[in-house]
Amino acid sequence: MLPAWAQSLDELVAAAKAEGTLTTVALPHDWCNYGGVLEGFKAKYGLAVNELNPDAGSADELEAIRANKDNKGPQAPDVIDVGFSFGPAAKDEGLLQPYKVSTWDEIPDNVKDADGYWYGDYYGVLSFAVNEDLVPEPPADWSDLLKPEFANSVALAGDPRASNQAILGVYAAGLAAGGAAGAEAGQKGLDYFAEMNKAGNFVPVIGKSGTLAQGATPIVVWWDYNALSGRDALNGNPPINVVVPKSGVVAGVYVQGISAYAPHPNAAKLWMEYLYSDEGQLKWLEGYCHPIRFNALVQAGKVPQELLDKLPPAASYEAAVFPSLEEQEAMAEVIKGGWDKTVGANVQ
Repeated sequence: MLPAWAQSLDELVAAAKAEGTLTTVALPHDWCNYGGVLEGFKAKYGLAVNELNPDAGSADELEAIRANKDNKGPQAPDVIDVGFSFGPAAKDEGLLQPYKVSTWDEIPDNVKDADGYWYGDYYGVLSFAVNEDLVPEPPADWSDLLKPEFANSVALAGDPRASNQAILGVYAAGLAAGGAAGAEAGQKGLDYFAEMNKAGNFVPVIGKSGTLAQGATPIVVWWDYNALSGRDALNGNPPINVVVPKSGVVAGVYVQGISAYAPHPNAAKLWMEYLYSDEGQLKWLEGYCHPIRFNALVQAGKVPQELLDKLPPAASYEAAVFPSLEEQEAMAEVIKGGWDKTVGANVQ
């Protein structure tokens, strides 16, 4: 077998077609336009795709590799798409094999394994989803949310004692307030939400499309892809503005990897080449998930204007911060452990 990154694309296509099938796991079609991604891959290369358990979670994906180590049958996944922390865990356990795609250099170093075992593919950033009927002048940054005009308005999209999205929302506010990455920003985020709660601006309700539309939570701190999809689903009733804050732009990234036991290793590599190609990356964007090569694609003029028009300004994403695993662990411990004492709002 050739080394992991020595094949030409033509050789790889031929080898993948000889295998004939790719087996995926945990890819719901409505998540980041995965339906469109899968159809694009099949149409381009003519391979069959065997989709296992579309609604599984990251832990289930690793278990699917473990459970099928000695089984090359249809239940053994070739590839995984998992939350950031699961990539290093899978590598450490020997569940992944290395492969570097041809666009490797445009994947930021801090969201890929140096040896090619896992690599970030798309991300969202925390944004403000704003009901424009109730909030005609939207907040531009975290500091604005403390102003009197946003009384009884601001909600998180989860309980910060348990929800990763909500924890990162508190963390983002702490970074915007000048906290150093990790535990310090976690504490500053708690102090910020304590101030917001004391001012009467924080609403202790888990924000979602329904609460946003009804006015119970006129501003929701939400992943941008959820906020943009929610905006489209509400279809102007009410109109929703999605704002990426000027500071504290925190990204949550998902990573790809190839199973060390993949029954179809060449199809798996070809899948990765497709996901990281211009075509594949733009398909994520159609589902409002930012492809990992987004900044490079914008700078090269490769993102269609009609796609950009549906998104917050591209410049807003240039400041996106990808917290390291160590920073995430440190700040999550501070926020989960300190929310009740510092903020004292029972989010539910």
